[in-house]
Amino acid sequence: MAPASPHFLSRPFGIRCTALPDGRPARRPVARRNRVMTSAVSEKLQRRTERKELKREEKKAQIATSAQLVLQELGYANTSLRDIAARADLSLGSLHYYFEDRTQLILYCVRAYKTTFSERLQASIAHVSGRDAIIDAFAESLTTSIIEDATTHRLWYDIRVQALFDPVFRPVVEEIETMLINAVDVAAVKAGVSDPALSACGYPMIDGLFRFHMQNAISGNSLPRDRLVEEMRRALARIF
Repeated sequence: MAPASPHFLSRPFGIRCTALPDGRPARRPVARRNRVMTSAVSEKLQRRTERKELKREEKKAQIATSAQLVLQELGYANTSLRDIAARADLSLGSLHYYFEDRTQLILYCVRAYKTTFSERLQASIAHVSGRDAIIDAFAESLTTSIIEDATTHRLWYDIRVQALFDPVFRPVVEEIETMLINAVDVAAVKAGVSDPALSACGYPMIDGLFRFHMQNAISGNSLPRDRLVEEMRRALARIF
């Protein structure tokens, strides 16, 4: 057997040698290369996980859209997972893959819509200045939501009542109400309200008026749009 290369015998553990043009060995740290490879694999797995999670969230949003249609028609108490699965064209097993139970799905739906509602309220006054203009814009936004989304808001009030009896609903209800209170506070501050006590009572007053007209809209007794806007505007003028 040929004697071992002196370069092989002398190189440290973990170092792989290759010959340079002049015959001298070139050492490449194997450990460093392995770390680079491990980092690349880790980043690839992370990107794959992120893509998978994004697709999962997109599917959950699609299911929530179908669920919301059923809930608007039947309400919380009368809607089963089987009803939602049928509307979403999914098996019950597939539905359970995305949501543990009916409560989790319904809370997901309510949170998603009320977040959008809050964002729309704030967007309506984002580029408006002056007390009267802010009141007009906020009144228009509230009126539009009553006319176009009364049945969705009905689900929110349904869940809010359920929270009085079932503690599982309370954290989400508190989260949503905090978000809505903030939207009213932003409008109040822009309108020039500086009294904290007045700002604190703004949301309950607006919410009561909103619920009253939402209920009338569902019952078919809604005011004409221009009168509803004026009702909202007068109420906001007292608050702001």
